[in-house]
Amino acid sequence: MTRTHARRPRTGPTRTHARRPRTGPTGTHARRPRTGLRHLVAVVLAALTLVAVSACAAIPVSGDVRSGQSVKDESVSGVELRPDGPSGGEDQTAVLRGFVAAATGAQNNYATAREFLSSGFSERWNPRQGVTISDGSGQVERVGASELTYTLTASATVDADGEYTQAVRPTTSTLTFRFVREGDDWRISYAPDGIILSPVRFQSVFQQHALYFYDPTGDYLVPDVRWFLAQSSVSTRIVSALLAGPADWLDGAVVTAFPRGTQLSLNAVTIENGTAQVDLSSAALRAGSADRVRMRDQLAKSLATVPSVSSVALTIEGASISVPEGGSSNAQQNPDVDPRPLVEADRKVGYASSTGSVSALGGGMSQQIVALDPDAVSLSASGTLAAVRSDEGVFVVRSGQQRLRVDTRTDLVPPSVDGTGSGSVWVARTDDPTKVRSYSVSGQPHDVKTTLPSGKLVSFEVSRDSTRALALMQTSDGPALYVMAIRRDDDRVPTSLGPPVRLQAASENAVSATWVSDVDVASVGQTDTGPEIVRTTIGGRATTLPQPEGRATTIVGGGGGSLLLRVSDGQVLQSTGGGWEPTGVDADVLGTQH
Repeated sequence: MTRTHARRPRTGPTRTHARRPRTGPTGTHARRPRTGLRHLVAVVLAALTLVAVSACAAIPVSGDVRSGQSVKDESVSGVELRPDGPSGGEDQTAVLRGFVAAATGAQNNYATAREFLSSGFSERWNPRQGVTISDGSGQVERVGASELTYTLTASATVDADGEYTQAVRPTTSTLTFRFVREGDDWRISYAPDGIILSPVRFQSVFQQHALYFYDPTGDYLVPDVRWFLAQSSVSTRIVSALLAGPADWLDGAVVTAFPRGTQLSLNAVTIENGTAQVDLSSAALRAGSADRVRMRDQLAKSLATVPSVSSVALTIEGASISVPEGGSSNAQQNPDVDPRPLVEADRKVGYASSTGSVSALGGGMSQQIVALDPDAVSLSASGTLAAVRSDEGVFVVRSGQQRLRVDTRTDLVPPSVDGTGSGSVWVARTDDPTKVRSYSVSGQPHDVKTTLPSGKLVSFEVSRDSTRALALMQTSDGPALYVMAIRRDDDRVPTSLGPPVRLQAASENAVSATWVSDVDVASVGQTDTGPEIVRTTIGGRATTLPQPEGRATTIVGGGGGSLLLRVSDGQVLQSTGGGWEPTGVDADVLGTQH
């Protein structure tokens, strides 16, 4: 459960923590400012990283008055929970527990749960303010004649904008409820906004969706994962959230094609014969033909997880607009890599087959890398640029070029390749997470500001779309995994990393972390019983994978969303549905593909 989250009207970017206008490939987008969540979220998220973004379409301030359509909340998940209402004569504790249980039923705007509330409070309670996901039943205690507290342990929260935040560790929160007599029955006269769900019930009534934005070049579609009720109104909520803009932590890394101020003209998205009819406000008229194609692509990709939607039709204030038929932004979504492991083995660097043979990189790259006696290799998507770490520092190796040493320090984590422009190489020191540097292929250094906490940096890797960075650290509290937006100047040179968002990491001794896809990452921790491997969705849940045999040294993302793991005896294992299987490859180094 969460408290009311007020939003002030949209203002300019001069306020505290204001968003700069976001310029898309040719469009802009601004966000309305907002205030922090009140008591409940402040308590529940004390140990969490909170990210938030508006998920409601704003009221148009110009144009003709038009009749909107009602948003019906009918279940589309196949699971519709219908909890019991009050039976009459219950004591305060029974009313409280009945109210919490009734929050599983969202029909008619949580009508059953509202039956437990007093007539003066029923309409003021806002169940959509957020979700607290709690294991087990809460503990009820009396603190007054008409006041009870409800103490729960939160494992995660979802805010009003659909942003999921996983607790680094279970967080205890105590909520206050007040009661009043109405006739012969007790009713709740005050309750925190939001609802409480168990993990199982949350999975039954909420579904994961990704909103899609562009990297500033327009070359990639970048996901922003949200969670919405699995109901017929979900398409409206997805589009409203898309128009409101990306999560705060992505500020500076992504843009939108929708012109500033674009809103839903009607208050609902309608679906007819598989086509989502999206009617936008007149602000969308400022978009040129290229941006109209991008707008349609953003909508189509964001609505792709709604089973009833197969296409998108755009209108503006009810009028059809010209969008080139068959046109596409050609932006890549979830770039994939070669399914073969990239390795150094048998004095070659290249792609290994299941027989153990290695197809060496061309352009003299394999020989140059082998000559460095590397312990880490990162290869660009084109296969023509590699970042290599050895005892002599970090080198840039390019096809048909002489290798170039860009960093002579030896206390560096494995380097990472950035595919933006002509490419660059990222290096970071193990003993100081604030010392992150990006080198151009010609060796020009660029210091990148970070706000990572103190600790030992174990790994640092740039996403395949070059918009985000993943950092694994060993801290006094154990492993800590963070994702951050990469902010760049007008020449696409990185200048800083955004606020770190903490994700669920593997426990005990941090070993390695990697990007698995555009939304999933994985981390390895070495425990007394063997490696622990956790796969985490950014903005979603974490899953502990089956434990492999051996001692893990490196984990990398493989093709098709798979994982590759090198263990200390050199074997390379691949994740399968039920565990880990040998690939038939033995490697001195397991490289990362971008």
